[in-house]
Amino acid sequence: MTQEEMQERDIVEFTDEAGNTLLLEVMDYFFYNGEEFAALCNAKENAADDDPDDDPVYIMKINSFTDENGEEMEEFVPPEEELMEKLISIVQTRFVEGEDDGDEDDGE
Repeated sequence: MTQEEMQERDIVEFTDEAGNTLLLEVMDYFFYNGEEFAALCNAKENAADDDPDDDPVYIMKINSFTDENGEEMEEFVPPEEELMEKLISIVQTRFVEGEDDGDEDDGE
């Protein structure tokens, strides 16, 4: 996947504890208590092959900062453990509402 394709689809590269590279695609951004979070899933080469029900969803907190060149940057970090239950509930609600909206459009 090229850098341009990654930016088009809002794909972020992570490295896990074992040193493996993970490509995750941002599915949604949301705010909770004044802080920004993102719901991410595994990025696939062909977006048309995506079946979101099969993939785990990751929730990350977004910290924005300005780098030494004056560029606005974002850092994705795991949220505090005590927030996870509430964040999971928010993400589930957002996706269920999104599915409901799509069903209404299909029925008309």
